[in-house]
Amino acid sequence: MTLRRGASITDPVFETLLTPQEIEARVAALADRLAPELAGARWVAVVILLGATPFAADLMRALAMRGVDVGFDALWLESYRDARQSSGRVVVRADVSRSVSGAGVLLIDDVFDSGRTISFARSHMLAKGAAAVKSCVFARKPDAAVEGLDYWAYDAPARFLVGYGMDDSGRWRGLPYLGVVPD
Repeated sequence: MTLRRGASITDPVFETLLTPQEIEARVAALADRLAPELAGARWVAVVILLGATPFAADLMRALAMRGVDVGFDALWLESYRDARQSSGRVVVRADVSRSVSGAGVLLIDDVFDSGRTISFARSHMLAKGAAAVKSCVFARKPDAAVEGLDYWAYDAPARFLVGYGMDDSGRWRGLPYLGVVPD
């Protein structure tokens, strides 16, 4: 068994789906698609915490490199806690800190599977007066309906993802690649 630098003998070895370079290329391609829509109007990017944080940071930088500057805020929603399946209930742990009234909101999340979190966040932003709401995620699961999702960077397999912000009970968020938990 080969261990990654810093790994311990009890750490699982994950199958790598996307390398850091492949992640960067997918974020760049997504920014190319988003930039024309976001240019010239007031938009606020709202990252859905916690898992989407690395993706949001990379996407914001990629948009800036294309001359698009959007506001930034965060919405901490929780439906998984430390489980591998959604509880079916979305809870607001912390709300956005600035007004989105009259602005377009770009929701940024890590994974789109049931669509419940994005749907909740969209309704929440519209109730706060957002003029429009667009959604983007890094990974879209194959069984997820596309309805309610505007943009995504990667079509992921129907497996449990870790790394690049995605976790398993709070672990593995910091992996620089996107991997899957062994079945």
